[in-house]
Amino acid sequence: MNIKIERASAADSEKILFLQKIAYKSEAEIYNDFSIEPLVQILGQLQQQFEDHIILKAASDGAIIGSVRANEQDGTCRIGKLMVNPNYQNKGIGKMLMHAIEALFPKSRYELFTGSKSEKNIALYKKQDYRVFKERVITPDFSLV
Repeated sequence: MNIKIERASAADSEKILFLQKIAYKSEAEIYNDFSIEPLVQILGQLQQQFEDHIILKAASDGAIIGSVRANEQDGTCRIGKLMVNPNYQNKGIGKMLMHAIEALFPKSRYELFTGSKSEKNIALYKKQDYRVFKERVITPDFSLV
């Protein structure tokens, strides 16, 4: 499988949003909450993020199978919406996307967040030398780490 990581454009918005809905379904199931932001985000909101975020895509044979976005503020790169199509998970694509987005912000401190019950995500981030530095409760069943 030939994976190409490159900067996404606003023309990719619909495909990335479709991928986002597929990829975050498992997160919603973990928390039994289908109103999480990635599932309710609309196309216009994603398109606006192209103005102040760098959005990368992982493509294979022309299909977008992964994505990540980030923006930098005051020396901190905030990484979000790391996603890989469930059919392509556990093949190193998330790791490739993380390395690619970090390379675009080489002098930054990196932050990302995930739900405290998202064990696969936490394991991936720990393998990339991220560590929990703050935890906060969003709802009674959902806390961010």
